[in-house]
Amino acid sequence: MLNVHHLNCGTLHAPPSPRASCHCLLLEHETGLVLVDSGIGVQDCRRPEARIGREVIDAAGFHFDETDTAVGRLRALGFRADDVRHVVLTHADPDHAGGLADFPDAEVHVSAEEHANILGGNPRYAPAQFDHAPRWKLHGPAANPWFGLEARRLGLGFATEVLLVPLFGHTLGHCGVAVGLGDRWLLHVGDAYYLRAELADDGHPVSTLAAMRADDDVQRRASLQSLRRLAQEHPGRIEMLGYHDFGEFPPGAAID
Repeated sequence: MLNVHHLNCGTLHAPPSPRASCHCLLLEHETGLVLVDSGIGVQDCRRPEARIGREVIDAAGFHFDETDTAVGRLRALGFRADDVRHVVLTHADPDHAGGLADFPDAEVHVSAEEHANILGGNPRYAPAQFDHAPRWKLHGPAANPWFGLEARRLGLGFATEVLLVPLFGHTLGHCGVAVGLGDRWLLHVGDAYYLRAELADDGHPVSTLAAMRADDDVQRRASLQSLRRLAQEHPGRIEMLGYHDFGEFPPGAAID
C-alpha cells in the first residue's frame, strides 16, 4: 500500500510577491520511501551563501529553517534520512535540489535532458549542491504514452507506477511526476505553473515571472497548454499540484 505525504520543505518570499512553498511529496511504501523534489536542504541552511549565493537568495527570498527541510519533516513523521531510497526531481533549481545532500545514498532520478543542462553550466543551478556526487539515474525519451503525453517509467521497486512526464520549458529538462493511485493519478507539475490560477488565466501577473525564468518560453507555454488540456479532459482522473502554491496543500499537510 502506498501512502502519500505532502510536505512543505522550504519557503520563498520576496515581497511584493506572495509567499511560495516548496511542495514536496513523500511516497511511503513498505519497501522504503521516495521523495519527489528535495526542497531547501540542511546544508543550505547552514551555509546559504556558499551553497546558493547571495544574489539568488535575495531574488527568490529564501528562508532557512532546518525544521522545514525534508529531513526535518521526515523526523517529525518518525522516519530517518536513510529510509529514503529514491529522490525524483522535477528539475534541479536550487529550491528543488538543495536537499539532495541530505540523502547521499538515495538514487536520484532525473531526465537525461535536465542532467545535460546541469553539466552544461547553465547559471540557474547551484553547483555546490551537487558536490556530494549524487547517485544519478538518468531517464531518456521513451515511447510510453500517458494521456497524450510522453512518459518515462522509473521502476522504483514497488507496484505503484511512477512516471517522469516531460513538461519542458521552465528548464530544458523539466518534468512532471505522475503517481498512479488505483484508477486515478496524482501529477506533481513542478514549476510548469507557479500558481494554479495559471491553468485558467493567460494574463495572470505571475506569468511575467514564469516567462522570465524559463529556459525556453515557447516550450513552457506549450507545456502549460498540455496541463490545461489534461485539466479539462480528465478532471476526475488526474489531480494536479504545483511546487509553489500554498493553496494546493491538502488539509492537515505539514506546512508550518
